Amino acid sequence: MKRFITLDNVLATLLVFIPVAIVMRYVMGMDGTPVFIAAAISIIPLAGYMGRATERLAEHVGAGVGGLLNATFGNAAELIIAVLALRAGLHDVVKASLTGSIIGNILLVFGLSALVGGLKHPPIQRFNKTAASLGGTMLVLSAIGLVIPAIFHALAGDGHMGVERNLSFDISIVLMLTYVLSLVFSLRTHSHLYLGAAHADGDTEVEGHEATGGRQDALRALGLLVLSAAAVGFMSEMLVGSLELAAHELGMTEVFVGVILVALVGNAAEHSTAVLMALKNKMDLSVNIALGSSIQIALFVAPLLVFVSYFIGPQPMDLRFTGLEVVAVVMSVGIMALVTQDGESHWMEGVQLLAVYLMLGIAFFFLPV
Repeated sequence: MKRFITLDNVLATLLVFIPVAIVMRYVMGMDGTPVFIAAAISIIPLAGYMGRATERLAEHVGAGVGGLLNATFGNAAELIIAVLALRAGLHDVVKASLTGSIIGNILLVFGLSALVGGLKHPPIQRFNKTAASLGGTMLVLSAIGLVIPAIFHALAGDGHMGVERNLSFDISIVLMLTYVLSLVFSLRTHSHLYLGAAHADGDTEVEGHEATGGRQDALRALGLLVLSAAAVGFMSEMLVGSLELAAHELGMTEVFVGVILVALVGNAAEHSTAVLMALKNKMDLSVNIALGSSIQIALFVAPLLVFVSYFIGPQPMDLRFTGLEVVAVVMSVGIMALVTQDGESHWMEGVQLLAVYLMLGIAFFFLPV
């Protein structure tokens, strides 16, 4: 219990950066790096509170729906930031943040979960192999959808921007339909695969036995979600507004800022919730959050942003990612498939995933403009 109180205190302390960022931007007239850093830090506790609220809801509904809830609301901050960046015409930042969210959830979030969970519950932690395998297959499909526009551009060459946008739009429709059908699969026809290890073993203890607030608790959680999302939207506008100048002042490319910094900020909820579930030895929920969030980014958020770009922003967005982004996604999907194929994890696998994330982060840092 002490651990959670400490984490709550940390989140509450970080909330001070909300008024700090507001004063910097609107009272002192500052811009660039100071505002970007303050706004980014302020989003972390807000996303964390969104994760806490969805964690309470998840305890009532099991690992499958719980993982979906955490992935959905965990990606809310990322979606808000991306929409605002899209409106500002920062397509490279938006696509980089999508790449960063996918590889971050696979390598960083699950890597940390496997590391800390494996250290606390040696020698191994188990999760549903079939569900994880299906999630891995969905990730491969996601990677294919994101790779095709890049391959098309390499083969067709420059001068086909209109065709590439049409291709991206059509692929987005396929990805969105696939995501909807995956929800039917995981929540209706094959929901038994996502109930969690405790249910599979015939344990009478259910995921939600710790929750006692019932409907009142759910309403409080919903209120916290709404307030946090509104605050995230406000702070994200400041974050995006100061991003270009901050990237220049820090000597970083917009791609690196999107892949690493913006993705880290937007996925703070998954970072905390998935790791906490691993510490509780609830690896089914931890895996569902990491895989589910990456799948949702690729199959739902990315297509949605393509559709939205036709109504906001200076021009429509396509799904043509840079070569390094494509390679990063494919490599991350491949190593995740290897790690989850046996339905077991240990702390060394977490180290391996984190090592790949660090190497990719270094590559993006040195990537020339």
